[in-house]
Amino acid sequence: MQTEDNAFGVYVHWPFCKAKCPYCDFNSHVRHHDVDETAFAEALARELEWFAAHTPGRQVTSIFFGGGTPSLMPPAAVALVIDKVAQLWTCHPDVEITLEANPTSVEASNFRGYRAAGVNRVSVGVQALNDGDLKALGRQHSAQEALEAFRLARRVFPRTSFDLIYARPGQTPAGWQQELGAALAEQDGHMSLYQLIIEPGTRFFDLHEAGSLQVPGEDTGAELYEITQEMTGAAGLAAYEVSNHACAGNECRHNMLYWRYGEYAGVGPGAHARLVGKWTSRTAIATERHPETWLSMVRSQGNGIIEHEEISPADAAVECLLMGLRTSEGLSVPKLEALAGAALDMRPLADLEAGGFIHIEGEPGGRIIATPAGRQVLNAVIERIALDALTRNAAAPATPRAAPLA
Repeated sequence: MQTEDNAFGVYVHWPFCKAKCPYCDFNSHVRHHDVDETAFAEALARELEWFAAHTPGRQVTSIFFGGGTPSLMPPAAVALVIDKVAQLWTCHPDVEITLEANPTSVEASNFRGYRAAGVNRVSVGVQALNDGDLKALGRQHSAQEALEAFRLARRVFPRTSFDLIYARPGQTPAGWQQELGAALAEQDGHMSLYQLIIEPGTRFFDLHEAGSLQVPGEDTGAELYEITQEMTGAAGLAAYEVSNHACAGNECRHNMLYWRYGEYAGVGPGAHARLVGKWTSRTAIATERHPETWLSMVRSQGNGIIEHEEISPADAAVECLLMGLRTSEGLSVPKLEALAGAALDMRPLADLEAGGFIHIEGEPGGRIIATPAGRQVLNAVIERIALDALTRNAAAPATPRAAPLA
């Protein structure tokens, strides 16, 4: 159904959370007063109209509700947005509609309402399977609540994702092996397993800078990553992307659209879009991050867009590279060259292949695929290709060094 060329997605951002997690750098906001959920849902629908006017004739293959905490949306608000998408574009008969959910009992009770609204895939943010770590992560649920919510999701929705964070403070390889084993016994065909990254602007960053928060070092992080690959692989969940694992056919189509550098509209506070649409080249679009300011802008002008610029061929090629090398399928050399507007310098790629960091499949004009060793130092591999192969820089080869997975 979905290919690199025909996929078109819609991202919907719901920015509100019950509490701000100390590791989160997403555009999420806590409000200590009632949110006018109907007003925000209607504004999302109105902003969709602007995007539809600039992308005529497209068929929507995926819709993704992210946040923030989309499972704080009333099911009626979710239904309003989905119905609006269906009014503005043609939807593929097998359109994937994902909603990210926190596993608190209040939010889990909405699952059947979301299913009735059209959601057919839920990503459940379990994040940890012990209460101490959940508390440290700022989560509002217990491990038992998380498991009960996931089991309910598995009964209600055709497809689910079991999401965890690892490389947490104090986590050991033995502890992660035990926890991941318990999660694998519960999952239903898809898992998102993210290494904790200390992001600037978060509470964890401040604590880490002050020396009050210790996370596993580089060697331990690499061991945790290897455990993750081995256990998920043995369970039949292939690593189709650095942090995502699925049995065949259960890959997240919307995220694959991102990684294949496809086109997507993005509505809601702080949403991003990448479109060609009516423009002559790929265009980057971003909306106002502050929810109430965004709402006011949509009401007054029909959208909350604050950035709208064409992406240069060089930047488009680098963005494609950043996305594509994260996946097990890699990225197409002809597509990369078409975006860049120039042929790649294959010598740096040959050096990386000789070093065991990438595999070039189907030469000439095939695909660049990161090897398991290359995935361990993916940022360095991407930097080498971007600086040397894309810029046709014939500098002496450099061996990639360890870098955190992004």
